[in-house]
Amino acid sequence: MIKILTFFTDPYKDELLYSSIARYHFYSGNINLKDTLEELFRSRTVGASVLFGSRFTILAEQLGRNYSVESLLNNHTIYPYYALFISVQRQQEVISKVKGKANGLYWSLGMAAGILRRDGLYYCSLCANVDIEKYGEPHIHREHQLQGIEYCAHHETKLKKYVCELRTVSTFAYIRFDEKIMDLSVSQRIVHNEFSMVEIKLAKMAYQLFLVPFGKFSRENIVLKYRALLRGRNLMTLKNKVRKVELHRAFSIKFPKGFLDKYESSIINESPNWLNVITSNEGKNVHPFRHLLLIFFLGQDIDSFLEIKPDQGPFGPGPWPCLNKASKHFERNVVNKLFIKSDRTAQPIGEFSCSCGFIYVRTGPDKTANDKYRIRYIKVYGESWHAEIHKLHNNGLSINAIAKQLGVSKDIISRQLRGISKSKSKSKDKIKSVSKEELIKKYRKELLEVMKQIPNYSRTELSKKYKKIYSYLFKNDKVWLIGHLPKKRKIISCKTFDWKARDEDYYEKIKILHKDLLDLDKLVRITRTFIGKRLGIISSLVRSDTEIKLPRTNQLLSEIVESVQDFQYRRCIKILDEFIEEDEPFGIWKVQKKGGVHPRHFIEIKTKLEEYIERKKDENY
Repeated sequence: MIKILTFFTDPYKDELLYSSIARYHFYSGNINLKDTLEELFRSRTVGASVLFGSRFTILAEQLGRNYSVESLLNNHTIYPYYALFISVQRQQEVISKVKGKANGLYWSLGMAAGILRRDGLYYCSLCANVDIEKYGEPHIHREHQLQGIEYCAHHETKLKKYVCELRTVSTFAYIRFDEKIMDLSVSQRIVHNEFSMVEIKLAKMAYQLFLVPFGKFSRENIVLKYRALLRGRNLMTLKNKVRKVELHRAFSIKFPKGFLDKYESSIINESPNWLNVITSNEGKNVHPFRHLLLIFFLGQDIDSFLEIKPDQGPFGPGPWPCLNKASKHFERNVVNKLFIKSDRTAQPIGEFSCSCGFIYVRTGPDKTANDKYRIRYIKVYGESWHAEIHKLHNNGLSINAIAKQLGVSKDIISRQLRGISKSKSKSKDKIKSVSKEELIKKYRKELLEVMKQIPNYSRTELSKKYKKIYSYLFKNDKVWLIGHLPKKRKIISCKTFDWKARDEDYYEKIKILHKDLLDLDKLVRITRTFIGKRLGIISSLVRSDTEIKLPRTNQLLSEIVESVQDFQYRRCIKILDEFIEEDEPFGIWKVQKKGGVHPRHFIEIKTKLEEYIERKKDENY
């Protein structure tokens, strides 16, 4: 008969199960630890696992109905630090392993990857003081034992190492924190640097993982979230491949120099590296700390990251609607064939082919639900569409009525009804009537005359300016053409441009220009385009990769460029200063009128202006 314990030291919030068992052993009065193991696990040879544990099925039975395998694992081990970043299959494996002897548990979690491996127990002095005041004793917090995390997420203080070394302790021993040998002093003045600011942010993100509902997310979910964020930064191709070179460069720039080296997470150019694996391979585990690094790079914390909608491609998941107004399945999701390409601006262009023969093209990515009903142009109308035109015409509808009903121009309907095909013009027929030999002779003579008059023309220039002659001879008299064309010009290779030097140059020029613009009597709105035009560098400032190529310049621009509201506020401040300097009485409405700000927009800056007036009154007083 199973004997349920009548007494157990219930774990505190976020306390490790290991710590709670150590406290139970202390308060139970057991002298021999193996007696404690017998009471909890019905075995005297259970090893002490600090971060996880084993035999949870037996332990939950011994502790009673208030405990389960899942609650112990999720609330009193560091499992949530890993759960979000492993597959559903691996999550099930972990639950299965902790129910028994937990063999191979660390491998299932990917803990073999060393990110500043811990060799002891850690604590936060402020947290320990709070525990002593609240519970009368300190305990081991699970969020302080995570690999890679060196700060307390709640108090932003550096974690301290407990005096006892784990490697010197018996496999079966359980350590209980003793406040007498802990350093509970608190520094009055904490100064943070570039490293610590990032480390604190990562610590807060790590703690957020403990608040994620059990089993709600897995690696299968977050891979699509990564893809959505990378696509938003133009770091994904239309074929869902990561732009690795651009990603590596941008990722490394994000962190302080030496930070990634410290945490054994530098990005090497060889493939595969951990960043390539984390963004493309769903089968391999990557340490959770490195996932936090990627989420930090993408400008998210755990809460905002989990709210990101999974990426479904630039046009969402199929099937897509047929937009043939002549079809019975108009606007129903019946299109299963999609071909994606890109235009000159790198925007995705989708070609949707329906079984009714209707083929339409539209530009992505979709930003709203209604975008999927917008057509850029119709490529093929299809037989059903043509049949509908003649049917409506035979029923007595006018051309305008038919065009309106089918959503096209009346010219298209007119051409279809007249049977005018889109064949090539009559000029081609005239060319056919002239013999091939005569045309070749004529075009040879014309091309030689051009080359004689303008000897500096290159092959490319000839092919562009005399396209008709060049194309015909290339197709019908290629040997003669190649033999008489100018010699190919040698291409002079350009040296790789020094973007770092350009970044510094632009940065300094923009700083000087910004100061000059602020001193102008007639104010102008400071925008990226205005600065680019004034300095003659507009093409560099509106590049899609400015953040990568010109990081300092891009950062400066993000700080100084003004929205319409910012400019209106600055203009009103100048007017206020003039009124105050001239000691002229004024009302807030007078500022709005003189500043030329629309009343509806003035409401948005009125409160800030009133606060500015109050500050000026205090200064004058």
